[in-house]
Amino acid sequence: MKSRFDYLEEMSIDTEWLRRAQKVVQTSSPGKNTLSNIQNEASECNKCILASTRDNIVFGSGNPNSKLMIIGEAPGKDEDLIGEPFVGRAGKLLDEILFSMGITRDNVYITNTVKCRPPENRNPSHEEIESCSDYLNQQIKSINPTVIILLGKIAANRILGTEETMSDLRQKVFTHKLTKIPTIVFYHPAYLLRSPSQKKNMWDDIKFTLEFIKKNDCKIN
Repeated sequence: MKSRFDYLEEMSIDTEWLRRAQKVVQTSSPGKNTLSNIQNEASECNKCILASTRDNIVFGSGNPNSKLMIIGEAPGKDEDLIGEPFVGRAGKLLDEILFSMGITRDNVYITNTVKCRPPENRNPSHEEIESCSDYLNQQIKSINPTVIILLGKIAANRILGTEETMSDLRQKVFTHKLTKIPTIVFYHPAYLLRSPSQKKNMWDDIKFTLEFIKKNDCKIN
């Protein structure tokens, strides 16, 4: 049986970051082992219809001691096959965004609002997001980051409890209700791939975020 690394390498995707991230998880402090418990619980989840169509749950990956947590919308086809968030073209663009902020995947923890792929990559429904909400809330509490970045309107609306548009959400600092962690909204990388003209706005959002981090002495490395 092919490993997730085999699938990634067949897609010409560098797997070194993933191998390093796994080493970080394996050597993390005992207090962070609750992530494993949460993942084990999620792997057996049948709370919504997505459980019947998934190949793998896509729980999350990265540094469990991270000061920066990134939350996207839902896994896609490649993520479902491999069991890791943000691989493929959107993942490469996310790597570029992180690089422009002076960080790498080794420095962050990445997950999605739902842990299973919606069929045909449709947006997850409200019911599906709510079914996964407890897993996500537990992840946030376990990671306890300094800053949360939400990728896309779906993630922002679910986590912030708002129906605002991206134009209203950008370049603002929100507060995560359960943890009071500062939260900022970015365009989803998949949207930027469809709308490359928005990349300039993405750079403006990055500069806004870096200025906030510097001004408030938020450590993300």
